[in-house]
Amino acid sequence: MKKTFSLLLLPLALLASAPASAALAIQSWTQPDGARVLFVANHAIPMLDVSVQFDAGQRRDPADKAGLAELTVASLTRGVEAADGAPALSEAQILDGFADVAAQQQGGAGQDRAGVSLRTLSSSAERDAALGLLGRMLAHPAFPQAGLERDRALAIANLKEELTKPEAIAEKAFMAAAYGRHPYAVEASEASLQAITREDLLAFHRAHYVANRAVIALIGDISQAQARAIASALTRELPQGAALPALPPVTAPKGGEQRIAHPASQSHILIGAPAIQRGDNDFFALTVGNYVLGGGGFVSRLTDEVREKRGLSYSVYSYFSPLAQPGPFQIGLQTKKEQTAEALRVTRATLDKFLQEGPTAAELKAAKDNLAGGFALRIDSNAKLLENLAVIGFYGLPLDYLDHWIERIRAVSVQDVRAAFRKHVHPDELSTVIVGAAAE
Repeated sequence: MKKTFSLLLLPLALLASAPASAALAIQSWTQPDGARVLFVANHAIPMLDVSVQFDAGQRRDPADKAGLAELTVASLTRGVEAADGAPALSEAQILDGFADVAAQQQGGAGQDRAGVSLRTLSSSAERDAALGLLGRMLAHPAFPQAGLERDRALAIANLKEELTKPEAIAEKAFMAAAYGRHPYAVEASEASLQAITREDLLAFHRAHYVANRAVIALIGDISQAQARAIASALTRELPQGAALPALPPVTAPKGGEQRIAHPASQSHILIGAPAIQRGDNDFFALTVGNYVLGGGGFVSRLTDEVREKRGLSYSVYSYFSPLAQPGPFQIGLQTKKEQTAEALRVTRATLDKFLQEGPTAAELKAAKDNLAGGFALRIDSNAKLLENLAVIGFYGLPLDYLDHWIERIRAVSVQDVRAAFRKHVHPDELSTVIVGAAAE
């Protein structure tokens, strides 16, 4: 789940109600209880999409109980307590309640945030029933012991399966090498999952699922008045939360290389380090530059040097994944074990050359044309727009972010890319993890 919320980088001061002068017409306000709301009216289809997010991601896990954030959000649908005259509901009753009105509900936890989303018909009967269930789930989860035991068993089974896969082993080792003891590197283990109790779920929910840190995004076939009423109802029974403890800073890693033996036929290689956080002004220069380096698929430099010219790998890529604190820059590839040393040499040489020279004018133009031309595909559905709204609200991005995205991509120069990469990517700090090849 750690990369679930890292796809579109969309910062913002959500103060009083003030529609943005944007083509997307995002309306935003802060409720009296402190919840932030972003709303876009879309009357093209009779649907409503809703997201409610909290600062309740995996970075808030206690070190000895890693996995608590994910178990908490998974347990929201396992039962609802009786409250305000409404009866308790079992898991089956909750799921049937959504199904009866053809609503779809999902939840998940990423590195920074956790929450739920809902897609429902916008007609009042179906909409009100689905939103009522969602509100009760958020405010009055029962966290039954049986549900926790089942979710824990599933999480442990998934963990054991992951630990047989070289790509999962590599990712866990990479995050540990790049982030050390920072919460971004904390991974769930069987021991940490076994240590989590029902009381832990209750305490985590009470501390993090609070009105004053809720971010509500809505897009669909409703009016602003209806959006205000819906948002208010969703947080009405949530408590106010105390300030959360500050997280430790992300420190520059020492770099180095780690090799982990594995019987897989190929070596799985990851290279990278913490690089950029949400809202950094260098994001657009890094996005354009990364397209040239390794984010552009078959037209990237890494693909050309590693795959096309030398046949060392079928796929090689690079990306930046900004978070609330500096998220990782990463290069990844797989190669035959006997080609590991050569693949590493070529990959590092390609990155070093790019850091020194940046893209050519032709590469820059092609990258900007492709990114600008493909931007419409990032916002071509309510579901994609909903995630963009949630990201804008949670990370405080400008309301007109999407309107200026193409403009800011096209404004990037070769000098911008070179300066941004030199600022955020330092070869001596890059950690390298190789799973598969024996130590040299």
